[in-house]
Amino acid sequence: MGRLITRGTFSFTVPCQLSIVKLPILPYLICFALFTASCGTEPEYDASGTFETEETIISAEASGTLKSFVVDEGQKLKEGDLIGYIDTLQLYLKKKQLKSQIASTLSQLPDVSTQLAALKSQLKTAERERKRLANLVKADAATQKQLDDADAQIDLIKKQIAAQKSSLGITTKSINRQIAPLEVQIEQINDQIAKSNIVNPVNGSVLTKYAEEKEVVSAGKPLYKIADLSSLILRAYITGDQLPAIKLNQKVKVLTDKSKDEYKEQEGIITWISDKAEFTPKTIQTKDERANLVYAIKIKVKNNGYLKIGMYGEVKFE
Repeated sequence: MGRLITRGTFSFTVPCQLSIVKLPILPYLICFALFTASCGTEPEYDASGTFETEETIISAEASGTLKSFVVDEGQKLKEGDLIGYIDTLQLYLKKKQLKSQIASTLSQLPDVSTQLAALKSQLKTAERERKRLANLVKADAATQKQLDDADAQIDLIKKQIAAQKSSLGITTKSINRQIAPLEVQIEQINDQIAKSNIVNPVNGSVLTKYAEEKEVVSAGKPLYKIADLSSLILRAYITGDQLPAIKLNQKVKVLTDKSKDEYKEQEGIITWISDKAEFTPKTIQTKDERANLVYAIKIKVKNNGYLKIGMYGEVKFE
């Protein structure tokens, strides 16, 4: 028969004749303490989620051969950088044709000053004759009827000049109306030529490249995807019980894996809180796993190059 000896959570059976022997138990306690300590290295957190960012897909705004396209994945671009252009030869030739049409139409404009020159000359002659007759009438060398006829002649010439001006004005307006649509077409071509230059619209890093130089692209074809990685957004989920404890612009602690047993801690700011609940995403484990409905929140975290899109992160509310 043996005797059962219990020390904490450890039990030993020894023969009866050895029951008075005291066995050392300290090594077992040390092992147990180390085991429980290793199990508790993972910190508690209030919410978890994945990192994301606002991604922008840059598409071609014109159609043609991609003559130049200097973009590589991972490359950092600044807003306004010219990174390529699409062939614009056909647009240039169309613009040249429209300019020729405008020049041809403008050649039909009447020369108002030349066409009125003869009538203005007649008017000056008639005014001189009227002045001469007025002097003769004063000297009783001419009749009043002759002076009246001179006045009538001047009035007639003035009306002819007015009519000619009106006619020439109508002709000029008609020609200008013909030119206006051509000028609008040139403005449209200038806009298409400008859009043939591929100008990066936002600061960020190229995530994906969809086209290569010398390819034929059409308007709307994606060329590359870019995102600003200087800061990322951690989309996490909280339960309804946690909702009253947070607010916009609140600072929180964001934990990410640093090594197998270590976590990297950074500061984040809550920038958005959903105003309606949704079912718990399959990839997210909340503090209360029994909750069926959760609220999404966005936490902005400054990126020192360590954070990546799709990386998991945990949140501790301060």
